[in-house]
Parts: sequence; C-alpha cells; structure tokens
Amino acid sequence: MFKGLGQMGDMAKMMKAAKEMQEKMAQLQDDLHDITVTGESGAGLVKAVASAKGELKSLDIDPSIFDPNEKEVVEDLILAAIKDAQARAQERAQQEMAKITEGLGLPADFKMPF
Repeated sequence: MFKGLGQMGDMAKMMKAAKEMQEKMAQLQDDLHDITVTGESGAGLVKAVASAKGELKSLDIDPSIFDPNEKEVVEDLILAAIKDAQARAQERAQQEMAKITEGLGLPADFKMPF
C-alpha cells in the first residue's frame, strides 16, 4: 500500500501500531475492573477480594476471630488482607500490561506513562 513512499510508509506503519496499542490499552483498562485477586491474612481467616485496579470488592472474615478483647488484632488482620489484595492487584495489572508490551517488542520492564 505504501510501497515506494520510503519513510512515509514507515510512519504510517508506526501510526497504525500506536493506534492498535492505544486500543489494546483502553481494553485492558476495562478488563482490569473485571479481573479479581484475593489477599489473605491470618492464615486465611481474613480474605479481601479486589479488582486488578485495586478496588476492594469484598471482605470475608472468619467469625472465630471476633473476640471483643482482640479488637486490635482483628483490625490488623483486616488491614493486612486489604494491603495484600492491593499488592496482588498491582502485580496482576503489571502482568496484564506486560502481555501487551511484549507483543510490541518493548522491554519486559517497560513502564507505561499511566
């Protein structure tokens, strides 16, 4: 199609690749809302489910930890589970991003500007 145009053909190819990447990134941003990860603490006594965007979706607390004298422990377990879920969400988002950058020939540790 762009044969004989030299660098213009290369520019058109780059623009097409950039557009495809932009579309893939937009789709990934949508998909990250649907991908879920589970963080745990207290050997699974507290579980937090978050989207890969880091949005907390649900919290599951084993009733055996509800002792009025252990309020601080329960709070710490809840906080730890949420932090674990958020860390796993970030890791999963990076894995999904790597799939896109890998297909474009970019380095595995390439960081997108957002």
